[in-house]
Amino acid sequence: MRRWQEWLPGLQRRLALPQTSLQLCLLGMLGGLIAALLIIIFRLAIVALQSLFLSQSDDFASADPEIVWLLPLAGAVIIGVIAFITGYRHYRLGIPFVIHRIKTRYGIMPFRNTLNQFFGGIVALASGFSVGREGPSVHLGAYGASTVGRYLQLPYNSIRILAGCGIAAGISASFNTPLAAVIFVMEVVLREYRIHVFIPIMLASVVGALATQLVFGHDRELASLDIVAISIWHFPYLIICGIIFGAVAFLFNQNLMRLIRWFKDWPLLVRLALAGVITAAVGYLIPHAMGAETGAIYHAVNNPTDLQLLLVIFIGKLVLTIVALGLGVPGGVIGPVFGIGIVLGTILAIVPAIFIGDSSTAGTYAVLGMAGLMAATLHAPLAALLAVIELASNQQIILPAMVVIITAYVTTVQFFNNKSIFMMQLDFLQMPYKLAPADDILQKVGVLALLNKEYVLLSNADESTVRQQLALLQPPTQLLLKQTQGDTTEFVAASYDVSLSLSGDSAIQYQKVAGLSHQTTMAEVFSLLEDNRDGLVYIYQDTPTEPIGIIRWDQVRSLLTKQNNLL
Repeated sequence: MRRWQEWLPGLQRRLALPQTSLQLCLLGMLGGLIAALLIIIFRLAIVALQSLFLSQSDDFASADPEIVWLLPLAGAVIIGVIAFITGYRHYRLGIPFVIHRIKTRYGIMPFRNTLNQFFGGIVALASGFSVGREGPSVHLGAYGASTVGRYLQLPYNSIRILAGCGIAAGISASFNTPLAAVIFVMEVVLREYRIHVFIPIMLASVVGALATQLVFGHDRELASLDIVAISIWHFPYLIICGIIFGAVAFLFNQNLMRLIRWFKDWPLLVRLALAGVITAAVGYLIPHAMGAETGAIYHAVNNPTDLQLLLVIFIGKLVLTIVALGLGVPGGVIGPVFGIGIVLGTILAIVPAIFIGDSSTAGTYAVLGMAGLMAATLHAPLAALLAVIELASNQQIILPAMVVIITAYVTTVQFFNNKSIFMMQLDFLQMPYKLAPADDILQKVGVLALLNKEYVLLSNADESTVRQQLALLQPPTQLLLKQTQGDTTEFVAASYDVSLSLSGDSAIQYQKVAGLSHQTTMAEVFSLLEDNRDGLVYIYQDTPTEPIGIIRWDQVRSLLTKQNNLL
């Protein structure tokens, strides 16, 4: 225990710096393992519940019709009970909430929100709501990995990286796509590419993939699709398909946000009940459209030429997804988008099938549909491309996927002015997700990296003692006064004020000094000092009345000047 206490401060100081380190890589792997274990438990619970009434996981068409319509109703009630127990104010869930916490709270996730996401997500997916498991996976992954940093009291800048590690491990453990998980975190969640962030996140993603492979095997969800090489003569038609995917993404995002706006003032329990009723009604008629994405993939694979069935599944899946997510059912959007895209791609494959005389390209077009719709809906073209490559395990899909993804993305942005569904939700909920340039830089450096020991501390000193001490100090050494009255302790910086001495008044200037935890970053120092552009803050570790160092304004200014001259 003593060795641990001696070792920990050095680790904390090391991780306050924005640089690649072996310690952060190892902690990222540990956080990734914790995140992966949470996701594995989450997935196993869903499979166990579904095995009670489904002959095949996520295929609600295989269930007794008398049970299918009851499942969403019962699920809505249970989700409502969970929300009531944990508190309605802790019901903000999903990837948008995680992006918000990454940017404003360094990825630290509230415990009650995580309980809502874990149990609510299990019930939602097990009972047939058209939501994805990646939403809970991202939330649980961020919570599991950031908890490691919170336990070790690491600087917040490193906790944010650990949260990114957990998210990557969570997605990797959910879909068995380690590389796409890394790019998703960098492209959508963190929205930056830095080598000291990239390496531990990549290692965590590997851990997540290995963990899920040990439990669920190496099979991928698109393994059942027969992906064949397509000739260059398909490419003009692929451009048309990309335009269609871009338009569908726009319709999906707009209608989802419209539903969220319509029902924003309705009580949560009423919204959940309405989602249960609509899902039960549509699911009774179209059980193939229920669940995440696996059921839609299964029916697209087995019925590639049944245009009527595919259209019904496509419309049903679109409606059920918008209803579930728009009315607040816990879950993610990526899984259903995969399912919708695969069904839509299979439908579009019928056109070339007429000319070549068979449906051999249906699997290829199904995968392209998934890629195009994901890129246009989430504004994550690179993550979509890598997800397709990993899920399909076929390099022949790369070139046509790039054509479809580019066309879909440009179409939805240029012609429809469509934004990422995550950004639209964040804007509507008024949850900040953007940082000022200065804050963006300063959040990456912990205060321990610049901790200054050049100060003298006096307790309850009188003015004569202060004068004597000031006369002895050599700049830039600061004089810090600790003033205690009863149970109240405050700190004041004392310095000479030339303007006051010229007027004949006291030449000593006293300035109140705020304290910050050793876990904070330079962004918090900047926030306290930016108005006066002067002064200092003191840093404490365990006890707010026991400083371990100071940070001066000139150190903040120097850091900003060094980093792109932002001040």
